[in-house]
Amino acid sequence: MTRGRRRTRWRTGLGAAVGFLLAGTAVLPPTAAADGAEAGGVTDYTVTVDPTRTGAAIDDTMYGVFFEDINRAADGGLYAELVQNRSFEYSTADNAAYTPLTAWTTSGAARTVDDDGRLNARNRTYLDLGAGASVTNSGYGTGITVRKGARYDFSVWARADSALTVTLADADGALAAPRRVTTRGGWARYTATFTATRASTTGRLSVATGRAAALDMVSLFPRDTYNGRTNGLRKDLAEKIAALKPGFVRFPGGCLVNTGSMEGYDAASGYQRKRAYQWKDTIGPVEQRATNANFWGYNQSYGLGYYEYFQFSEDIGAMPLPVVPALVTGCGQNRATDDEALLERHIQDTLDLIEFANGPVTSEWGRKRARMGHPKPFHLTHLEVGNEENLPEQFFARFKEFRAAVEARHPDVTVISNSGPDDSGTTFDTAWKLNKDADVAMVDEHYYNSPQWFLQNNDRYDSYDRGGPEVFLGEYASGGDTFANALAEGAYMTGLERNADIVKLASYAPLLAREDTVQWRPDMIWFDDQKAWGSASYEVQKLFMRNVGDRVVPSTATATPATTAPISGAVGLSTWATSAAYDDVRVTGADGAGLLADDFSGDASQWTTSGSGSWSVQDGQYVQSDEAAENTMVTAGDPAWHDYDLHVKATKKAGKEGFLVAFGVQDTGNYYWWNLGGWNNTQTAVEQAVNGGKSTLVAKPGSIETGRAYDIDIKVRGHQVTLYLDGQEWASFEDDKPAEPFRQVVTRDKKTGDLIVKVVNAQDAQARTRVDLGGANVARSAAVTTLAAAPNATNTATETPVAPVTSTFAGVADTFTYTFPANSVTFLRIEQR
Repeated sequence: MTRGRRRTRWRTGLGAAVGFLLAGTAVLPPTAAADGAEAGGVTDYTVTVDPTRTGAAIDDTMYGVFFEDINRAADGGLYAELVQNRSFEYSTADNAAYTPLTAWTTSGAARTVDDDGRLNARNRTYLDLGAGASVTNSGYGTGITVRKGARYDFSVWARADSALTVTLADADGALAAPRRVTTRGGWARYTATFTATRASTTGRLSVATGRAAALDMVSLFPRDTYNGRTNGLRKDLAEKIAALKPGFVRFPGGCLVNTGSMEGYDAASGYQRKRAYQWKDTIGPVEQRATNANFWGYNQSYGLGYYEYFQFSEDIGAMPLPVVPALVTGCGQNRATDDEALLERHIQDTLDLIEFANGPVTSEWGRKRARMGHPKPFHLTHLEVGNEENLPEQFFARFKEFRAAVEARHPDVTVISNSGPDDSGTTFDTAWKLNKDADVAMVDEHYYNSPQWFLQNNDRYDSYDRGGPEVFLGEYASGGDTFANALAEGAYMTGLERNADIVKLASYAPLLAREDTVQWRPDMIWFDDQKAWGSASYEVQKLFMRNVGDRVVPSTATATPATTAPISGAVGLSTWATSAAYDDVRVTGADGAGLLADDFSGDASQWTTSGSGSWSVQDGQYVQSDEAAENTMVTAGDPAWHDYDLHVKATKKAGKEGFLVAFGVQDTGNYYWWNLGGWNNTQTAVEQAVNGGKSTLVAKPGSIETGRAYDIDIKVRGHQVTLYLDGQEWASFEDDKPAEPFRQVVTRDKKTGDLIVKVVNAQDAQARTRVDLGGANVARSAAVTTLAAAPNATNTATETPVAPVTSTFAGVADTFTYTFPANSVTFLRIEQR
């Protein structure tokens, strides 16, 4: 994840793959595949396939998933533990609202204690209950969800000579028969099992004691976890991920890996809570694992740790792909740790990780793996060092040391680098040069852009150097959860497959989002305590993942007739978590005619506010004074303006960032702005918003000084924009690339011989398409899977407008016509004879 400012951004089995496509019974007549589609007109295309040529081979690991503990994806999500804050370790270091008793209520004498009587050095806080006292946990969300007839496993660590009464109930009474647990002496683990007599979504778990008792690690797990594992995963969420048939699982982050302290959780560091994710903290008995402040604003227990990640990857037939810190922080922190001993420790930790995954049971870390229940190796082949570092030189110096150490001991393990947090810009260019010059095997790219960007950049990898590093597209998404977003992503994926010789791995991000705790959107799978559902993007990803094929069959398609209009629109001023003052705004047409002039010597009547922020005229300046408000845009002028010069004088008064000057403003969701001092005042960029989704067009490192007045000039001519800062040209760009809505790719499945024709039609018009198979000898019918819906359709807990429909098309020939529905993704599986 990229985080500068905190922004909410909007195959293993043949039978499974074929069954997914052949489940339907409808038969469509020749040339009438989409007659029922909503009409928005019809556009004609030709797709020409050349089966005599050999395209790129596609690896089984082409598509995978990226798991990061964001949006409560782990605790309260995939990790099946039902008790929140089970070890009383919540702290203001995690979240300003937290205490060690968050999610707990007590009755009688009860207090949390941090002293030498604790369970162990890493589990630092425990609960001290007086005689006759009790404690009750509310779980996550509305409460603990239980299902009638299901079994639930309770456990607790206690230091007491007492009888504990454990109950599971809601406001209407008991949900299961109470359990009595007798405790003796020092710290020991005690267990009990509940069988729910009725269902509830508001359950509470209570523990009462007759005598004084110390408690820790109060836990309740459903017996029915994924694959029935103890300390296991929530079954419906794990099944939702497994249904994708991912080729790999990248874990555990993300910003969790490259933020915070690189020290350990120990006395030497003062038990720091805001640390980078370090794998050794997360293995072994759960009561001995560290705790940490999650970068996204809550606590992470590490109950779901590296062993569980490896095990889950194995369970779903996916390649494990862990990410370790490089001792350079990102995600808005941007600091390099200069401590050679600490660097050496992390490099050794990385070597130990490989031994933990692959080593024999006779090795130190292989023995630890075996003791956890897995004597066989996990077959780790790829490992990533670092994530989205914004300091490419400092990162790469450290990366090279990691790589050298790994290659010396484990030459069969591919060490992956990265290119920073954006799809372009100074950091990206510098990182790629360093990676190429050092002959790095694979580079991880991340970007979150608008649907338009994805439609415009299908050819991104066509021109990549085939002699350079391979590409891992580790994080991408188009800024929303609608079907229009999914269509743009699907169109882009056809370009990924076409370039499978250079793009070896790709994963949408983020994977999971708990509906009541969202730090980031879009997300692939949503859930609450009762159910899980796939987004529109999930359905598109699933269709591609389960029908990859083994080799690209070269094909071409005609383009959509289109005209591109020049950049036009009003102008705007904005801030983000910053107070700023603006003055001397002038807009002048290319012919010299004055369009707007405002020195704010009077009022601000020429400006229209968006409702955010606190704008007022002060001492001849237009000031936004709310330092917490985000996207405070005010606009002036005519959306029809084009070919003009915009001048603004801007001064940062206080806050986290700089200022934003907008041009080409059509409305609140469609505009360009020059973002000076964005991303926590570390970068300056031009961003384009299309229907609310943003893309970065040009970016450079840079910051804005508080109290200094800057002269900003923007020259708009047709599609060309030139930007000047204090009289010096800062950058220029041209925005004239068409957003092609009709994209296709053809692959061959060597196990079946099928040709898989994959077409994305991301427009309101149907696509009447002449398909020329180039003389291939094929069957006369095709198995068809179609995703078609309104562009704004969104899947929810109760409605699934974006869902696959399967059918059979009976009109296949060497050359045939198929009409693809408006706003659709369609896969035709054609048997080759």
